[in-house]
Amino acid sequence: MKMLKLSLAALFTLGLIGCGNGNAPATHGTLVSISATGEATRVPDMASLSAGVVTEAKDSETAMKSNAEQMEKVVKAIRKAGIEEKDVQTSGISLTPRYEYPPNSAGSPNRPGRTLVGYIARNTVSLKVREIGELGDVLNALTEAGANQIHGPNLEIGEPEPVLAEARLQALEKARARAETYAEALGMEVRRLVSVSEGGSVDMPRPMMRAEMASADARAPVAPGETTLTVNLDLVFELAD
Repeated sequence: MKMLKLSLAALFTLGLIGCGNGNAPATHGTLVSISATGEATRVPDMASLSAGVVTEAKDSETAMKSNAEQMEKVVKAIRKAGIEEKDVQTSGISLTPRYEYPPNSAGSPNRPGRTLVGYIARNTVSLKVREIGELGDVLNALTEAGANQIHGPNLEIGEPEPVLAEARLQALEKARARAETYAEALGMEVRRLVSVSEGGSVDMPRPMMRAEMASADARAPVAPGETTLTVNLDLVFELAD
C-alpha cells in the first residue's frame, strides 16, 4: 500500500505542479483530452439484505398483532446472530386489505362485487452482515425464526478506498501512456497534467441463495464471487515542443 501511494503521488507530481490554484502556469502548448478506466477486484467481505414477515388475518388488528409477535422473534434471532443494533433498521411496515372478486370479472379494482376477505400485514428490516463467512448462518437463523420474505444478499467491499486507489493508479498509468503516444507521434513531449475529473461504478454480483433447505439446520450456501470497483478518469494533458 505504501508503494501504491508513492507511485500515485509520483504520477500527480509529473503534471499537477500548480494545478488547481491561482499560480498555475499559463497553457502555451497543445492540449489533449483522454478518458481512461481503471479496475480493481476483490472478494467482498460484507453483505446487506432485507428480511421480513408477512401475515394475514380476517381483521386488521389480528393481522398486525400476529405480525408484531412473529417479527419480534425475527429481531431476537438477528441479535442472537451477533448483528449489532446499528446494522439493523426497519425499512417498511404496511397493512393492506385483501379482496376476492367474482369469477370472470373485469374492470377496475373498485368494480362492484368484490368481497373483503382479510388483511395482509408486512414488516421488513434491512441489515448488514459484516462477517461474510457468517452469512449462511444468519440466513438460516432468519428463516428458522419465521422470516418468510428475504431479499438479497448484496455483497460489498467493507473498505473500498484502498481498492479504488488501485483502480485510480491503473487509470492514470493508462492515460499517461496514451498521452505519451500522442506526444511521440507529434514530435512533442508531455509537459504536465492540466486537469482531472473522476467518476466510478461498482460491478456487484448477487449470489443465489437456495430457496429450500434440506433440513432445519442446513447452512444456506453463499458464493461470494468477486466485486470489481471501476474508476473513470477524464484528463487533459498539455503537450509541448
